[in-house]
This record gives sequence, C-alpha cells and structure tokens, in this order.
Amino acid sequence: MSIQLTESAARRIDSQLSRRGKGLGLRVGVKKSGCSGYAYTMDYADDVATDDQVFEAHGAKLVIKTDHLPMLEGLTLDWQKQGLNESFKFINPNVTGECGCGESFSVSREV
Repeated sequence: MSIQLTESAARRIDSQLSRRGKGLGLRVGVKKSGCSGYAYTMDYADDVATDDQVFEAHGAKLVIKTDHLPMLEGLTLDWQKQGLNESFKFINPNVTGECGCGESFSVSREV
C-alpha cells in the first residue's frame, strides 16, 4: 500500500498534535456522504487498533483503517495555502468524480 504525506502536511500534523498536547498522528478515512458518494474523514489518532495501518513520513503518522485502503491507495495528503485559505488537500488517484462544491467524491474502488 502506498500512502504519501508531504513535508508541509507532516509539519501541520505535528503542530496540531503539539497544540493539542497528545496524540500519535492523524486518522484519515472515508464515509458515505454527499451527492457524489463519499467524503474524507479526519480525526486525531490517540491509539492504533488491530485493523489499522500506520504510514509515517517526515516524522508524522497517518492511521487508516485497513478496509478503507482500497479507496485510498496511492493517496497523497498535502497541506496547502491559497491566499488566506489553508487546508489539507487529498490527492487521490482513485477519484473518478467530484461534486460541484468539492465536498464529496466518487471512486472506482469502494469499501
């Protein structure tokens, strides 16, 4: 499985965990939502379950449930600033379509 984390995303994860005062990484997943079918989920990862996979880059960790990996294979998570806006950007080669507002997406492989 190939999940990538850019250096800027890793710095942001470390910064958020430091501000929070605990946590081992960022938990990333997908859920059924929106007009295109799926949306990304993010939360702090305080532990790793037996059905989790951990990906580490630039000193930061992503924790992903094993059954979400088919939809996230090849994902790159980046932290981008555009003008006054800044956010995590999911670059997912499995996405086959997105809704007009960009909040949900469809994929060729489903959970």
